[in-house]
Amino acid sequence: MGWHVEMEFLEDDTHTRAVALVRLPDATEVRAHGHASRHESDSNQPRVGEEIAGARALNELAMQLLSKAHGEIDAQSGRHSHPINV
Repeated sequence: MGWHVEMEFLEDDTHTRAVALVRLPDATEVRAHGHASRHESDSNQPRVGEEIAGARALNELAMQLLSKAHGEIDAQSGRHSHPINV
């Protein structure tokens, strides 16, 4: 069993936005966003914008999953635990 992760991009000449979505085995979906902006002096390299925006979305997704796991630990144990840090 694994996780299914989807990544979508919206782009224009200077901005790239990414949306990352993971579907977990318990039918939970977690969604996160990332963005990148091209400086006017940089050449237009859409793949680089996707890599940056995608990495930022995946980083946010990771933080949300850590927070979700932390909440589940607290709910199961009945006590307040230390936050999970990256």
